[in-house]
Amino acid sequence: MNVFWFRRDLRLDDNRGLYEALRSGCKVLPVFIFDQNILSDLPVDDARLSFIHSLLEQMNDKLKASGTSLAVFHDDPDAVFEDLAKKHKIDTVFTNHDYEPYARKRDKAVYQIFKKHGIAFKTFKDQVIFEKAEIAKDDGSPYVVYTPYANKWLETFRKTELMHYPSENHLNHLVAHSKGFPSLEKIGFRKSEISVPDYNVSKSLIHNYEETRNFPALDKTSKLSPHLRFGAVSVRKMVVRANQDANTTFLKELIWREFFMQILWHFPHTVNKSFRPKYDNIKWSYSDANFKKWCDGKTGYPIVDAGMRELNQTGHMHNRVRMIVASFLCKHLLIDWRWGEAYFAEKLLDYEQSSNVGNWQWAAGSGVDAAPYFRIFNPAEQAKKFDKDGKYVKKWVPEVDTNSYPEPMIDHKEARERCLKVFKEALA
Repeated sequence: MNVFWFRRDLRLDDNRGLYEALRSGCKVLPVFIFDQNILSDLPVDDARLSFIHSLLEQMNDKLKASGTSLAVFHDDPDAVFEDLAKKHKIDTVFTNHDYEPYARKRDKAVYQIFKKHGIAFKTFKDQVIFEKAEIAKDDGSPYVVYTPYANKWLETFRKTELMHYPSENHLNHLVAHSKGFPSLEKIGFRKSEISVPDYNVSKSLIHNYEETRNFPALDKTSKLSPHLRFGAVSVRKMVVRANQDANTTFLKELIWREFFMQILWHFPHTVNKSFRPKYDNIKWSYSDANFKKWCDGKTGYPIVDAGMRELNQTGHMHNRVRMIVASFLCKHLLIDWRWGEAYFAEKLLDYEQSSNVGNWQWAAGSGVDAAPYFRIFNPAEQAKKFDKDGKYVKKWVPEVDTNSYPEPMIDHKEARERCLKVFKEALA
């Protein structure tokens, strides 16, 4: 018997590792593990966990229709595989690559268990088109600027025959497991009131993306990112769809995701250290009171407050607004980007470590291809440019034009001057 271990690939179609397992010539036990090491840090109503559970239920329902089922565990992966190895004769465990530092550490640990029991461990590229060092400079070093990376990505993509892996056609090779499917409550959680919206990758959305993507009131973003994050959709299918349009703006957003993934792969220390070491000399203001106002959307800057309230209520924030609120935290309030990164990690439905760290370091000026430190968004000007009728702000901050709305917590001009002074001193 072989095992397929679902992780960030919660679908039955065009799943590379699953396809390889199903074509291996042995029956395959499909496994998912609610990893206690990850779950212990989550709130009981975490919306992402509810989403994962619902994806697993949908997969299990499809499998039950053909007489098979998922084996779902809630434990430490080491313990699960130690137990499975003792109870079954397992030849190979198949899975798809995961690139985050914790995942790499976890995979090294389970590999030792497999080795002890004489089990092969085969992993495959599935969640990206190009991984690790596949897109690199001519001397083999990683790109740390997005534009040349994207150009090389596109050039390589045009010369690559993109494969699809019709795993959905071979599900008859799966075996059922007697272990029941646990409810959310059984693993210590409850269903969240926040749900992941359906994604939209229609031809018109992709075609008009360049013109519409910066205006939060229009709701013209794809909402694809949480589905990609958990592998509910195939990135290969999404890239093919995006590539059908002559306007490459949407495709380039998918390339940004892979750019940040390879940055984290090559520079794992950037999870908690600045890519540009000098930026760790900045004398941040660790003000809990100011941070709380930012978190609660009570800064007195309407576009910032709208973004934070949208995040708190829905688990989503428009990308243009993410840049504005991140800049405000780091530059206006002089609060360490790591605080903002951690808050987003807790709230975002589409939280992906590489993109979250990469984008926060971009906002702070400390990361790869970052905005220069003297680029400081003026929230009022950003609102005029991207929400000129105030529709987005009024939706999330209905009291904006009343006496109950707070005064700005800091003057923009003063904040800008203070930021320039503090950053200059740190980077001298």
